[in-house]
Amino acid sequence: MHNTRYAPNGMVCSVDHLASAAGVAALDRGGSAADAAIAANAVLAVVAPHMCGLGGDLFALVHDGSVTALNASGRAGSGADPARLRAEGRTRMPHLHDIRSVPVPGCVDGWLALHARHGRLPMTELLRPAIGLARDGFPASPLMVAGARTAAGRPGGGDFAGVRAAGDRVTRPGVARALQAVADGGRDGFYLGEFGQGLIELGDGEYTAADLAAPTADWVEPLRVRAFGHDVWSMPPNSQGYLLLMSLAILDGLGLPGSPRHPAWAHLLAEAARAAGHDRPALLHEDAKDLLDPGEIARRRALVQPAGRLRVPVPASDGDTTYLCAVDGDGMGVSLIQSNASGFGGMLFEPRTGINLHNRGIGFSLRPGHPAEYGPGRRPPHTLAPALITRPGGALRTVVGTMGGDAQPQILAQIITRLLHHGEEPGQALAAPRWRLAGGGTGFDTWDAPDDVVLDLEEGTTWADGLAALGHPVRTLPYGGSFGHAHLVDVRPDGMLAGAADPRSLVGAALGR
Repeated sequence: MHNTRYAPNGMVCSVDHLASAAGVAALDRGGSAADAAIAANAVLAVVAPHMCGLGGDLFALVHDGSVTALNASGRAGSGADPARLRAEGRTRMPHLHDIRSVPVPGCVDGWLALHARHGRLPMTELLRPAIGLARDGFPASPLMVAGARTAAGRPGGGDFAGVRAAGDRVTRPGVARALQAVADGGRDGFYLGEFGQGLIELGDGEYTAADLAAPTADWVEPLRVRAFGHDVWSMPPNSQGYLLLMSLAILDGLGLPGSPRHPAWAHLLAEAARAAGHDRPALLHEDAKDLLDPGEIARRRALVQPAGRLRVPVPASDGDTTYLCAVDGDGMGVSLIQSNASGFGGMLFEPRTGINLHNRGIGFSLRPGHPAEYGPGRRPPHTLAPALITRPGGALRTVVGTMGGDAQPQILAQIITRLLHHGEEPGQALAAPRWRLAGGGTGFDTWDAPDDVVLDLEEGTTWADGLAALGHPVRTLPYGGSFGHAHLVDVRPDGMLAGAADPRSLVGAALGR
């Protein structure tokens, strides 16, 4: 149930064994960890449309002697008009079936930027396994089946019409053509080719050709905090990565119980998450600065009480994603997360290729003047928050991340605390039951009313009675993907790699060489 895999010369962990195998094959051919990550993500873009794809966004952290961060999240089109949505009586962005919640997808730009800086193998070679699976067919995963039935009923969702059970063969010829267009023509082959033209048509004024001609990937300065004797890194805004780092910095100054089985352990971690995140709707936008001020961290740490649940002020105003990580024999590590936001995304399909489109625009605000207000060329607040850990001297320790909507920082805080503070093995830290803070039900509304959140506990925890006595509203849910799919590779001091894929993913794999 909690197997850790070991390898001396490279490792790839992902939610699907086909993707992990493609990544390891790239390493075997002399590719870098970046090559492995691209090859694995390309396969996931084919076989895991219920989590990610060419119609979604991408973030990555890379350790190659130093830590760099890649933001490949798309921007709203030139036709973005918040006044029109408000005139329709909307107070928040449409969740499904509305092109206005679809920023220009950044995934392909992310691959190309990562490859340009860190790749060794030709892009054609990296995309070949994904193209073959899309053209010739792949087995439907158990997690795809339920969503595929819904997707098949949407315009453009015909690729999934024959999916009835796990193992059914699925082909995606339009996706194969799109991947081949990237291999042959780079970004123009994709954004200005068949996919781009179809997106403009579907958008009906939301996008212009200039919107698609502008690259969406930027190398940015990562954020960092010191916690549990290590440096933990994540993405800057528009990512919510600061919530993970603030939570860990708060925890590093608290007296945690010796065992994660103690209810006080879950209590303190949950309260650190609430102290860090309660005002996220007001603070998180693409231009946010100074979110990890030490004085502010100390102020929020003081809010956490060992003997009870804190009350936090109401702010002024089931996600699906996939995470993968790769480490190569030269020590480069890549922590990459790629997402549709909600399951198959907005349940909209680009009509020419059948690529399902993300709904990451749900992160925008419709409040006039809000710094994250929906508007042309803007990036929405993002739940995607990959993580990377270095030792005090700067050497790579861990690449880690998870899916899980708003709960991503909460899940990662639990895993990282288990790994760094309690010394658990990767497989043990990933398999252990988790908690999450739950809001209104979409997986993206946790912080709308932070005092009303319920503490969801995964089946198998030992915390329920103790947390209820401390004032937490709790409920128990089945063990599974509602609590994320996390993966990690840990680099031991002697260079041996120890990794694990989340057992909740059912077909995930940590593969090494």
